[in-house]
Parts: sequence; C-alpha cells; structure tokens
Amino acid sequence: MSAGSAAGQANAGSAAGQASAAQRPVSDARRRLESGLDQLGGAAILTWKVFTRGLKRPWDLGSIAYQIEHIGVRSTSIGTLTSIFAGMVLAVQFGYFLEMFGIAYTIGRVLSLSVLRELGPVLTALTVGGRVGSGIAAELGSMQVTEQIDAIRALGADPVKKLVVPRVAAAMICLPIITVFADIVGLVAGAVIANSSYGIGYSSFFREALAVVRLNDFTSGIFKAMVFGLLIAIVGCFKGFRTSGGTEGVGRATTETVAISAIGVLVTDFFLTKLLLSL
Repeated sequence: MSAGSAAGQANAGSAAGQASAAQRPVSDARRRLESGLDQLGGAAILTWKVFTRGLKRPWDLGSIAYQIEHIGVRSTSIGTLTSIFAGMVLAVQFGYFLEMFGIAYTIGRVLSLSVLRELGPVLTALTVGGRVGSGIAAELGSMQVTEQIDAIRALGADPVKKLVVPRVAAAMICLPIITVFADIVGLVAGAVIANSSYGIGYSSFFREALAVVRLNDFTSGIFKAMVFGLLIAIVGCFKGFRTSGGTEGVGRATTETVAISAIGVLVTDFFLTKLLLSL
C-alpha cells in the first residue's frame, strides 16, 4: 500500500469520526425526546386507566383508608413545619417593605392572598409530595422488581385498580386537607410575627386579611392541591411500574419521581394560575 493511499484512508477515517461526533448530540437529543414522549404518553394512559377503572365498583375502601393514613396523617407534621416558617418569613419580608411606605398594617392582606392562592398548595405539594411520591415509587418499584405485580396479574386481579387507584384517591383527598391546615397555621404564624415585629394587632391583621380574601381565593388553592396530589401520585405509580434493574433501579425511580414531581408541580401551577385568574 502506497503512502498516498494510506494517508487517504486516514483522512477518510478522520472525516467519518468527525461526522459521527457531530451527529452524536443530535442523536442523544432525539433519544431523550423519544424517551420523554414515551413516558408522558405512558403516564397519560395510566391516568386514563385510573379514572375509568377507579369509578367502577367494587371500591377497596380499606386500602384507600390505609393510604389516607399513610399519606395524609404521617405527612401533616411536614406541611405544618413548612407553613409555619413560610408564614413567618413572608411576614418579615412584607412587613419590612410595607413599613417603608407606612402601610405595614396591610401585611394581612398581602400575606393571606399569597398563602391561600400560591404558597399554601405549592409548598405543601413540594414538601409533602417529595415524601409521598418517593414512597409510592419505592414501594411499587420493589414490588415490580420482585415480580409481585406480575403475580397480581397472574391471579386475575387488576394492578391499576388494586395498587394505583387507592394511592391516587388518597393523595387527591389528603393534599387539599393538609393545604387547608397549612394555610391556617401559616397565617397564624404570620400574624404572630406581624404583632411582635411591627406592632400590628391580631384583630387588625385578620380584619385586613378578610377584607381582600374571597371564596375563589380559597377554592383555587384547594383545587390546585387536588391536581398536585393527582400529579404526584401518578408520577410515583408510573415510575414504580416502570422500575427495572433491582435495588439500583428502585433508587433511580425514587430519585426521578422526586425531581419530576417538583418540576411538574411548578409547571402545572403556572398554567393553573393563568386559568383560574381568567375565570
């Protein structure tokens, strides 16, 4: 082989390598897009199955009650602690700036709307949802890798109705309840800070709050919490059902559930806020 032909082959190989390297980012992006669309479609199908099969009798009320206790009662302390300090921080921040304009007495107005419409449901979903979603994914993921879900199918039972529906129903029931409790605790904590730091009486604080709060401010937060509960439970169940690879896969599914749920809550909150404000 001549030196010229060897150099030509080397140049051709180098060009092919450069072309392959240039195409790799495009290929990776396409693969990630396809994977994302596949998971989005799978989650949508699971949601459809939950509503179509969950509305049919018989209902496993025992499993729903157990999940309510597991998801709701055990998560109340997390939501309470978060809302206390969120209300205190907001009262400090709002009071500092409102006092500059001589209207610190309006802290109750600003704080109540912020907590009821946004911070109550969103913070509850982010904090409680992290615990709930990861727990669901870990539980169902462990059942998936140990073939317990396949055993349920082999016995003629429906895994969606038996495993997913109770968890989704419990999450949609519990998150609004925890949100209401978090709203109350957050406002009380804010009133304490407003009174101790800015000398605003409790009666004045809540009078200002009631002057601006309307029923739709309260119901919009409850509706958001219900949607967030649905989202978190669906993501956890879907990731649990898709788990593979043993214990490592369970850990990966749990991590992905927390990340996707948090992002999903914030994205969904934006669109729900736009929708509810337009009504």
